[in-house]
Amino acid sequence: MRAVRFHAARDIRVDDISPPSDNLLPDDVLIEPCVTGICGTDLHEYIAGPIVTPRTPHVYTGATNPQILGHEFSARVIKVGSAVSHVKAGDRISVQPLLFPRDDYFGKRGLYHLSPKMGCVGLSWAWGGMAEQAIIKDYNAQPIPDNLTDEQGAMIEPAAVAMYGVDRGGVTAGSTVLVSGAGPIGALTILAAKAAGASVIIVSEPNPNRRRIVTQIAPYAVVVDPKTQNLLEVVRDLTEEGVGVDVALECVGMEASLNACVDAVRRAGKVVQVGLHIKRASIDAMQWALKDITVEATWCYPVQVWPRIARLIASGSFPVEKVITARIDAADVVSKGFEALLDPSGQHLKIVVRT
Repeated sequence: MRAVRFHAARDIRVDDISPPSDNLLPDDVLIEPCVTGICGTDLHEYIAGPIVTPRTPHVYTGATNPQILGHEFSARVIKVGSAVSHVKAGDRISVQPLLFPRDDYFGKRGLYHLSPKMGCVGLSWAWGGMAEQAIIKDYNAQPIPDNLTDEQGAMIEPAAVAMYGVDRGGVTAGSTVLVSGAGPIGALTILAAKAAGASVIIVSEPNPNRRRIVTQIAPYAVVVDPKTQNLLEVVRDLTEEGVGVDVALECVGMEASLNACVDAVRRAGKVVQVGLHIKRASIDAMQWALKDITVEATWCYPVQVWPRIARLIASGSFPVEKVITARIDAADVVSKGFEALLDPSGQHLKIVVRT
């Protein structure tokens, strides 16, 4: 079968490999992936990996290189193990890709995403979504409503990242919100904030193509170019008595973006770190204190969020499919996928792959 595998930095190949055995463990689910998104984590692996993909066998999953990529995907069930009862052959699912023990400190508290032994399908597991078949565990298989498309099912995973940030910020009906950065997660965060009831959404994004895309998918947002416009003036003009936004969501992972969020949030407001920083950020802790703000950080998402996001998408309240800007075949995954997403002009947000 075809499989997109990570061999080394700048070395991703479409390989011909043996399919998984259908001799399943009781809690295994054999699946046929439908649509898989290319994630920012995949891009980091392509540029500078291995980072997350294992150099040595993973402590929990035992996965080794070359790693089959793909952790944002939908699939169809082919066969299930003897202990699996919530899905059956022929069912359509969205894959919740995190793998974890359920009996360690975090697992016993339902905080599965925080286990130090956590692995991930498509990053540190024998199988991934960019292949014709894969094996996952029973709890990875999340049934989706009939009125969700395969693409929408694949988008639940990145949408969960965005929704977790919105949840941590306490965005609710009538909230004023700043989203700093309109990449794929930033764009989904805009949609998630709207779904949560935000009444004012300001977006700060220096890239003109991303500003154009966001204007198309979220016409209700006020989109600002921080290089040519005064972001704080816009925030003051759009908030009551010019106090600042209730919640600022940092979706870039850059020092300047984080500090802009701190500047823009009102006193006693919340700043949520959604983007991942790859180096230390210098901050003004005294400003945090004087404004009495709360700074929240996020890692992945609580895995229990899948059904809620599926319902939001099915209702039309969370149109995640709007973030998809290209659909490609696995044969073109490097040239039309990874390289296209690395284009600094920012022509694309989310590219999905069919194997």
